[in-house]
Amino acid sequence: MKNSCPKVFFLMYSCLLFAQKESFISGKIIDSKSQISLAGVVVSIQNTAVLQLTSSNGKFQLQTELEGNQFLLLHNQGYKDKLIAVPIFKNKLIDLGTIPLEEDTESVEQAAIISIIDNDLNDDNGSSEGNSGLLLATKDAFQQATAFNWGQARFRMRGLDSQYNQLLMNGFVLNKIHDGRPQWSDWGGINEVLRNQELAIGTSPSDFAFGGILGTQHISNQASTYRKGTRISFSGTNTNYRGRTMISYASGMNEKGWAIVFSAGKRYANEGYFDGTSYDANSIFTSIEKQLTKRNSINFTAFFTPNSRGKNSPNTDEITALTSTKYNSYWGFQNGKQRNSRIKTVEEPIFMLNNYFKINPATQLHLGVLYQSGKIGNSNIDYQNANSPVPSHYRKMPSYFSSLYAKDEGEFSGAFTPDMANAERSKSLFLAQPQINWEAIYQANQSPVLNAYGKIVGYVPAQSKYILYEDRTDDQTLAFNALVNTELTENIRLNAGVSLNKVHSHNYQKVLDLLGGLYFEDIDVFYKGDQAQSDLNYPNRQVKVGDAYGYNFNLKAARLNGFTQFKFQYKKIDFYLANEFSTSSYQREGLYKNGIYPTSSLGKSAIIRFENFGFKAGLTWKLSGKQLLIFNSSYASKAPNLRAVFPNSRLNNTSVSGLESETNSSLDASYVYRSPRLKMRLTGYYSPVKNATESSFFYAEGIFDNGAGDNSTNAFVSQTLTHLDKTNWGTELSFEYQINPTLKTTLAAGFGEYRYASNPNVTITNDAKASAENTLPVFDFGTATLKNYRQAGMPQQAYSFGLEYRNPKYWWVSTNVNYLANSFIDISPIARTAVFFTNPVSGFPFPEATEERAKVLLQQEELAPVMLLNLVGGKSWRIFKKNLNLFCSINNVLNTAFKTGGYEQARNANFRQRDQDVSSGTPNFGNNYFYGYGRTYFVSLSIQL
Repeated sequence: MKNSCPKVFFLMYSCLLFAQKESFISGKIIDSKSQISLAGVVVSIQNTAVLQLTSSNGKFQLQTELEGNQFLLLHNQGYKDKLIAVPIFKNKLIDLGTIPLEEDTESVEQAAIISIIDNDLNDDNGSSEGNSGLLLATKDAFQQATAFNWGQARFRMRGLDSQYNQLLMNGFVLNKIHDGRPQWSDWGGINEVLRNQELAIGTSPSDFAFGGILGTQHISNQASTYRKGTRISFSGTNTNYRGRTMISYASGMNEKGWAIVFSAGKRYANEGYFDGTSYDANSIFTSIEKQLTKRNSINFTAFFTPNSRGKNSPNTDEITALTSTKYNSYWGFQNGKQRNSRIKTVEEPIFMLNNYFKINPATQLHLGVLYQSGKIGNSNIDYQNANSPVPSHYRKMPSYFSSLYAKDEGEFSGAFTPDMANAERSKSLFLAQPQINWEAIYQANQSPVLNAYGKIVGYVPAQSKYILYEDRTDDQTLAFNALVNTELTENIRLNAGVSLNKVHSHNYQKVLDLLGGLYFEDIDVFYKGDQAQSDLNYPNRQVKVGDAYGYNFNLKAARLNGFTQFKFQYKKIDFYLANEFSTSSYQREGLYKNGIYPTSSLGKSAIIRFENFGFKAGLTWKLSGKQLLIFNSSYASKAPNLRAVFPNSRLNNTSVSGLESETNSSLDASYVYRSPRLKMRLTGYYSPVKNATESSFFYAEGIFDNGAGDNSTNAFVSQTLTHLDKTNWGTELSFEYQINPTLKTTLAAGFGEYRYASNPNVTITNDAKASAENTLPVFDFGTATLKNYRQAGMPQQAYSFGLEYRNPKYWWVSTNVNYLANSFIDISPIARTAVFFTNPVSGFPFPEATEERAKVLLQQEELAPVMLLNLVGGKSWRIFKKNLNLFCSINNVLNTAFKTGGYEQARNANFRQRDQDVSSGTPNFGNNYFYGYGRTYFVSLSIQL
């Protein structure tokens, strides 16, 4: 009788299935090594809305009315996706049995490599801002190549930098209001606990935000979603750090409704890949969740990743030829130890409190509050009445003497008069002392002590001629958000959210080290009288360590944003409609009454406001269980970044006249094919950006007439470009083919055309021209003929071919060869204005400024294409029921030297000076370049407990 009960139940259950005229697919998912059941695995029928999560014992049972050949997609964070062909027959129960998933151990380590790339990019790299960190959660072969293979050459997906990607964590936007970009260093070193990510490429829909035209990336830190266990790893590399140690722990949700996640790490290097680049970074992370009820929980997340690293200098070909591609002019030896003068320090802890409330089975409400504070500092050497301490300063290079010309003869150029003897002498001096001479700096800040015979017997501190200072930004951010996800009907889902961000940013110069001296005068020695004073309310200040000086101001910003998105899902077609509205307000508050701008520097500026909107829509046409056609489109306006609104914020409250929001739009279309053996995607895209605003600072020679009728026409200026348009279009190919169960091949290709699409207006602010009569010394230089010049800082063509072998005994090796081309240096807009061709002394055009010669001088330099070979491999062991993983990678195996980017120096600001410099054959102001890494390695050993 006992044995008959299960039979009767099975018979009744089978009859019920047939009565419903539906099919069922069941199975159990386990870890391939430990054989432990996996809960929370997303099981779906590809290209349909049929979806389910596995239970605590790893089991699932999908119910569907579909018939024929379908594909079951298994997805779980930390594991490789699996696609299984499943023939479905009406009224059948299909039991797939036990399905093993293979842990994706290498993606964690590759994420560490990506963080190396992104942390290496900074404002000093000009246009070489990357977006590799956007792709940490991807599986697509093209996106994998973008992140892991092409990132070392500064490839940017679709030619867009990261300000066009919206990065969120627990619903909060982490892009900085200053420049619109994420500050990758704020979460560096905690990549092991940032694996719960969702990524929408381009303008495809995201459940968390309207997003940007490059993409939307959301990271979740909800403690209960982490896989239970402990992971310890030890790594070594020769990139920007040498060693790394990390430990992470996740408790899972216990019986009392608590879940805890913890992570800590350390990265360090006395010297990284480039000379004199030290590295010191610590990280700590915690996430604690308390389940209040079965439908409601709160989660507290906090992390702090203080880090500092030595920067490396861009160099001209002349400097590189005398030294090496690793040369760095920013450091020198002090008491036998390396000391870098330019250290970037980031210390910005983040705290988040979130509430996750499941109102009913169809509706979820997420609420949150975020607070962030801390500092970003960039150190440098300041000096007064002394020579530049930089060993590669242009006056110390051989080319300074070998490119000399005599004074102009009326309207015509003077004769070429190279001084080869002094050029050779400069070369010898530079090679003898190619680094910063810290001993000489300390000695310059001291006065000699003489004995009765006039002999120097020692030194005592005096007024400092040189000091070490840092440009400080101390931000405080407070943010609130609310997000609702609800299923309105079986086919319609609504996502809606609202967020408020408020930022208070204190910006100032801070004295770090008097370098053996007593004090430093807070004046600008290039000016006289009141104009030399940083603060007229406290003139002639003598500043010491810890004091603010030079400039001191606050920036205040607030942004209110709301979006709605409707997603419609049907058997053959899915589509979505979304819109966004935001309002932004900016204000500067000067804390110093600057001597150059006494009436416009102290106090609060007017509040600058912008209102912006956006619309996007998309369609997915399900051709079959294997094939998709996807279309996305968007149009949005975007408020200028805070940095662009106040172009001379260090000195005054002036904002850009007539500043408007930029607009950006995007169109893309994709064909996607996914089967267990072949995965392919072909995408075409078009992304124009219009009415952008950009600002920069530089020292220019031969730009202004000083009113005396002579050749002293030099000035330190700020440059603002307005009405700048850009056009980005191209294609992406992703191809992955499983030749057999152990061998896979991949092909990725990206072809783009990224050009300037307008001739922007150029305005120059020359502080030296400020006076009581001219309180706003802004000069309109007209338009710069940038149209059709290439956007700089990234390859516009990239190709990758790879092979991967995976042995059933849990070891694997892969190799890929990459070709990157069409990378251009950043051009100087001022050299493309009419003013560039005009003699500042006479006001007449230079007679030698012919159209033919201008084409030669102003031709944009294209960097040489580069081919890079990479090797990656790993091995896993199961020891005492614990997983031990080894990961190894060698990038740029052939040790190819290559330039990743560069820029024209704007110092030669008129035609004659540039023509003379280039014609000399040894230009003193040649283009500056950044170099990529040579052969580098990354080795990591981790154990999961």
